[in-house]
Amino acid sequence: MSLPPDIPTPGGSRGWLLRLVIAFSFAQAAVSMARPAVSYRALSLGADERAIGVIAGAYALLPLFAAVPLGRRTDHGRCAPLLPAGIVLIAVGCALGGTADSLGALAAWSGVMGLGHLSFVIGAQSLVARRSAPDDQDRNFGHFTIGASLGQLIGPIAAGLVIVGDAGQDGALASSSALALVVAAAVGTIGLTSLWRVEPRGLAASRAAAGARVPVHRILRARGVPGGIFISLAVLSATDIVIAYLPVIGEERGISPFTVGLLLSLRAAATIACRVVMAPMIRAVGRTPLLVTSCLLAGVLCAGVAVPVPVWALAVMLALLGFCLGVGQPLSMTTVVRAAPEGARSTALALRLTGNRLGQVATPAAGGLVAGVAGTGAPFVLLGTLLCAAATLAVRPPK
Repeated sequence: MSLPPDIPTPGGSRGWLLRLVIAFSFAQAAVSMARPAVSYRALSLGADERAIGVIAGAYALLPLFAAVPLGRRTDHGRCAPLLPAGIVLIAVGCALGGTADSLGALAAWSGVMGLGHLSFVIGAQSLVARRSAPDDQDRNFGHFTIGASLGQLIGPIAAGLVIVGDAGQDGALASSSALALVVAAAVGTIGLTSLWRVEPRGLAASRAAAGARVPVHRILRARGVPGGIFISLAVLSATDIVIAYLPVIGEERGISPFTVGLLLSLRAAATIACRVVMAPMIRAVGRTPLLVTSCLLAGVLCAGVAVPVPVWALAVMLALLGFCLGVGQPLSMTTVVRAAPEGARSTALALRLTGNRLGQVATPAAGGLVAGVAGTGAPFVLLGTLLCAAATLAVRPPK
């Protein structure tokens, strides 16, 4: 007998969630290692700030068109097949990105890596929504996103260690960034080992999901869905700008790749700390005030990164920024799941990811244009404005 989509398995065991978090940690570590490595490899191939923005946007281009079809498939079937498929695509994109000898090829393989990440995340988020009771969704989504934060903690440090290895030699940036991408591919494949039994065969889509498909326009009109999508877009875009442009700021200010990796990992560690204490914070101040405050503070801190400050001050700002950004993703997932019509929750989550990828295409590209005119700090000011706008939407929660 199949279980309804929102009821946890008998006994309430969360072993499946732990295995999913472990797999997500390795997949995200691969991506978080690869993305700064892609920026450094692009710099070694002669890329300027505009080209860095375009390549960062290419990471999200294929996923932009694939998210809704994958969400529809998950609403009407199993979630688990998307997980290994996503990891394989991540590994292929990383490995072949390491062999790319042109900016166009590097952008293309970055897009494959992004498609793999999207496939994994759609399957994993849908699985969490399907296997979590309503009262457990905030907690389970928070724990799930710890996997992303762990990967974001480990990946940049690993990239910094590999890339800094031969920093004093001619051509070292090209060779060491290529090596970092190959290592990232190997790291990602480790995640395949923990995907066993994350979705029992008896756990199927609900009867509503098995019936007629809910139109996209109806999902988007549901109160709370557009706001959740925009908040997620703003938070993820801010994270992406930090990952893509901090290496560029580091080069400009004389900060070594290893130190840049430590700074990125510090931000990720702060995000983990936020998600560990998220449930008590929600109980203390409420979901809506927490979302509004975190978006506003993140906007101010993101803009502050543009200011030339000592490395220690930059570290403090990035740690506080990471803590504030840790709120938006899990709570926007819960917001979208609760607001979506029955039988369309995976599609609603996919629409949220489509918004994420739209932001990942448009924001780095816009950031690259702004950086080319106003300097490398300008994208951070742009993201600060976007986060403050997201705070205004967070004021109006779903019914």
